[in-house]
Amino acid sequence: MDGGGQNAAPIPVKLVVAGGFGVGKTTLVGAVSEIPPLTTEEEMTVASEGVDDLTGVERKTTTTVALDFGRITISEQIVLYLFGAPGQDRFWPLWNDLALGAAGAVVLVDTRKLDDGFASIDFFERRDIPFVVAVNVFDDAYHYEPEELREALTISPDVPIVMCDARQRESAKNALLTLVRRAIEKTPST
Repeated sequence: MDGGGQNAAPIPVKLVVAGGFGVGKTTLVGAVSEIPPLTTEEEMTVASEGVDDLTGVERKTTTTVALDFGRITISEQIVLYLFGAPGQDRFWPLWNDLALGAAGAVVLVDTRKLDDGFASIDFFERRDIPFVVAVNVFDDAYHYEPEELREALTISPDVPIVMCDARQRESAKNALLTLVRRAIEKTPST
């Protein structure tokens, strides 16, 4: 006997961090993970020239080629396992596997490249996976109001939009907690 559940294992919750190329997915996972994050960052080479669009991220020298992985304990009952998806189109076949069994997703967007967010939003909408849109606030990006972004991205009124600095633990954690709340709301009661 477990003494009333006090020693019960925590519930694992799988979350995906998705978005376009260079929006800060690896940074967000690293900012919140309580373990050293597993990353599959590789140096960008001449092979990516003409394939990866570096507009807005010209100083980027590495890219995720498979996934990022991190963990954050929310409480004794809940542990979040974070899977960061690669942003380039050529790695999209991995997204189906990463999304399998996910309770939800944070779709990270960059207002300097807002068009890059559409594919990620569509991906989770089509699969009926709860998601939130986290706007990664870059220093040199124009600041839009959430409702302007909702209209520009054609996001349903029930999808939360949060401002986020993927470099800051508390800010990134807030985006994840918003997602957990959304996933709980969308879970059918038994």
